[in-house]
Amino acid sequence: MRLDKFICESTSHSRVSAKKALHRGDVTCNGEVVKTSGFKVTDEHEIRLEGEVLKVIGPRFIMLNKPVDTICSTIDEEYPSVIGLLDVIRPEDLHIAGRLDADTTGLVLITTDGKWSHKITSPKKECGKRYLLETAEPLTEDLIEQFATGLQLNNEDGLTKPAILELLGTHQARLTITEGKYHQVKRMLAAVGNKVTKLHREVVGEIELDSTLELGEWRFLTEAEIKSVK
Repeated sequence: MRLDKFICESTSHSRVSAKKALHRGDVTCNGEVVKTSGFKVTDEHEIRLEGEVLKVIGPRFIMLNKPVDTICSTIDEEYPSVIGLLDVIRPEDLHIAGRLDADTTGLVLITTDGKWSHKITSPKKECGKRYLLETAEPLTEDLIEQFATGLQLNNEDGLTKPAILELLGTHQARLTITEGKYHQVKRMLAAVGNKVTKLHREVVGEIELDSTLELGEWRFLTEAEIKSVK
């Protein structure tokens, strides 16, 4: 890899600012100053920028416990983007694998790997998502069968795919769905004459939100969590 590209892949520098750092003599290879942008970097080279060892960042996989009044967008809009909660190099390379509404909390997966995120969001993969929800009206036992059979949502052709509803109380339940329709959980409850008052995503696929993460906190995924997405 060219040295200027290596710097860009390891830092937040643009190609232009990387070349300026080279010309200033800020970059060394195995202790020797290198000013040539086209210098070929190999595994045997230790590259330092202003004394700090550089390593190519590589793909990143992050879980975030999303707070309310943030949006799953890469830019700030009506509410601030969840990307702004991450203290990482080159946040502009990240994208969000499956979105949550501004008033919904819980597990959001963020990555630089497009193929990996596609496995989560593709309807063909039927990746399960589990939510903890609270409702305005009481929940009844007959809803379990209705959700398992499928519901007719407003302005949709056909029924929703089978979903698992687990009642936790008169106004609280867990719901697992394998689709990602617009506002789906809220619309499913509306279809049975109810309203979601609180919604929190706990699980995506086999990845469960880390219970040690407070709202707004994040961590990198483990290798096992990354490989669980197939």
